[in-house]
Amino acid sequence: MIKVDRRLFEHFDMILMLFICMVCIMAFFNLYSASFPHNTYGVAPYVRQGYFFLMGIAVFILILSCDYQILHSLNYPFYVLIISMLVLAFFVGDKAGGAQRWINLGFFRLQPSEPAKLMLVIALASFYSRKEVVDGYSIKQLVVPVILAAVPFVLILLQPDLGTALMFGIIFVSMTVFVKLRASTYAILGSLALGLGVFAWEQLLKPYQKQRIQTFLNPEKDPMGHGYQIVQSKIAVGSGGKFGKGYLEGTQGHLHFLPERHTDFAFSVWGEEWGFTGSFIFLGFYFLLLLWGLYVAMQAKDRFGVLLAFGVVTLIFWQAIINLLMILGFLPVVGIPLPLVSYGGSSLLTTMLALGILMNVRMRRFQSSQTSNHE
Repeated sequence: MIKVDRRLFEHFDMILMLFICMVCIMAFFNLYSASFPHNTYGVAPYVRQGYFFLMGIAVFILILSCDYQILHSLNYPFYVLIISMLVLAFFVGDKAGGAQRWINLGFFRLQPSEPAKLMLVIALASFYSRKEVVDGYSIKQLVVPVILAAVPFVLILLQPDLGTALMFGIIFVSMTVFVKLRASTYAILGSLALGLGVFAWEQLLKPYQKQRIQTFLNPEKDPMGHGYQIVQSKIAVGSGGKFGKGYLEGTQGHLHFLPERHTDFAFSVWGEEWGFTGSFIFLGFYFLLLLWGLYVAMQAKDRFGVLLAFGVVTLIFWQAIINLLMILGFLPVVGIPLPLVSYGGSSLLTTMLALGILMNVRMRRFQSSQTSNHE
């Protein structure tokens, strides 16, 4: 018989929940505006996203009912499952925009690369918590983590989806640096990264991917072609001024100048309608959520909990930073969503699952390892 410790309810983090709710509410209202007028869609994106929010809440609650320690034993089966889905998507997945990265489940299309990001966080947290090294990891000791990150990286690169693939490298580097490396390891990895970057540019990147980088460096050179998205996004954000044009009053989005306004460029809509002040408030709540996530990591009861919480924060933080720099023209357009804000069922469900894990770590900080194992 499963016995649930009543103290779990006493340790439910209302501050973390407040930040999550505030971001989700603002994101939902923004999506309503970003997809307006809604009669241009079969089912309005905000309606479909509402269904995903409900599913996300169910996933969030479900993950709280299990001790996060179970991820220790399930991390490799979970890894194999997600990798199998990536392989399946490669061979029989739905195609769109020249990429093959979705599995049609009937009620929605799953993009396996989204849960794969969280899968890597769990796999690395499990490995580094089991293989703790006092004086820093050597290159030899990083062979397994490198393989864990390289397999999904290659599979997603072949879809092709360069932006998402790079996220696996970023997650790997962030979590690996966090657990401490030897000085020699930094030098070797830095040299390898530089060499791989040159090789990728010469041999791996497709012409359109190179074009995106060249457009990023000079978007005004082709304002009606490859630079159109960045130029229109910068116009939208800049035209918001101090206080914005008002809710549902943004011209760049509603007159369809701004492409992908409910997905990759969702925050451009917010910036135009709410201006600098509204953007500051929104990003304030967003990054307070992430800072509180770091606090959760610091308060975790064990190394696995620390790494898991840190990995979740890393996952959300880097996607947010890349997306925001992308819409402001400081990075190439690479198709990275803004978690909780950009439209997309796979991204939203993965983020809610990640936040559920973060809350799980927080709620069980008072338990000893023995208590957790016998709950």
